[in-house]
Amino acid sequence: MKSKSLSSYFLFTKEQRLGIVALLVIIISLQLLLYFVDFSSEEKPDSNKEKWISLQTDLDAKANLSKLITSKMYPFNPNFITDFKGYKLGMTVNQIDKLHAYRKLNKYVNSAAEFQQITGVSDSLLNVMSPYFKFPDWVTNKKSFFKSGWIDFSKQHPKKELKITKIDINQATKEELIKIYGIGDAISDRILKQKASYGAFVSMTQMEDVWGLSPEVIEKLNQNFAIIETPNPRKININNASIKELGQFPYFRYPISKNIVTFRSMNGDLKIEDLTNIKDFPVDKIKIIALYLDF
Repeated sequence: MKSKSLSSYFLFTKEQRLGIVALLVIIISLQLLLYFVDFSSEEKPDSNKEKWISLQTDLDAKANLSKLITSKMYPFNPNFITDFKGYKLGMTVNQIDKLHAYRKLNKYVNSAAEFQQITGVSDSLLNVMSPYFKFPDWVTNKKSFFKSGWIDFSKQHPKKELKITKIDINQATKEELIKIYGIGDAISDRILKQKASYGAFVSMTQMEDVWGLSPEVIEKLNQNFAIIETPNPRKININNASIKELGQFPYFRYPISKNIVTFRSMNGDLKIEDLTNIKDFPVDKIKIIALYLDF
């Protein structure tokens, strides 16, 4: 009795069966339509929104710079902005890279307007940064240095220039190095250790290889120190030294040392002009490196 009553629920008329089939077709069609057709609408760019985003970026940059100023802000030469300092000032990575690329061409920005032209910083950020820009005197007072494009030697009583007695960097003591503002106990030890690893410095540009020295401090070092006496660096025979011996030279590490020995074994004794053909050789420092080598 029960099974008979249950089966009665599955008895449909012809019209009902057609209706069920039609409903199934509609459901399947809608599912396929949702699967194959993208109904999402692309959001059109809102010019007002983009403007607010750019304004917000400037505001954030101002906020970052304000924090930096309130902590302690000194005048600086914008030509020597490092990645970290540029970030703290609110510059974007692209703007910092543009400045560094310009400096690699051995060019300098000489005004706030030129700085903005090269980097592309906004007017609002430039207005906050530029009061702290400090350019050399010959840039800010060109009239007193030049006359009609030439140095003016016509003055009857030229001012006497103060001569700074420079110290030989290879003879410098720790106490003399610490006198430079920006050099402390740790960095002075680092400079002396670097000198000891070379045997002697052969160029003041090697200060750029000392970790922790900012461009401003390097500039002060160049004002007070120089290579005065002919240096006597520790030389290495590049045609006889092993990979291990080459690797002890500060400018060479294992990959470069290995490449030198490989090139030497395939081509015979090296000459100075062969150095540029060695894979990964630091060609930008070749003039300095060559002074430490025997051929």
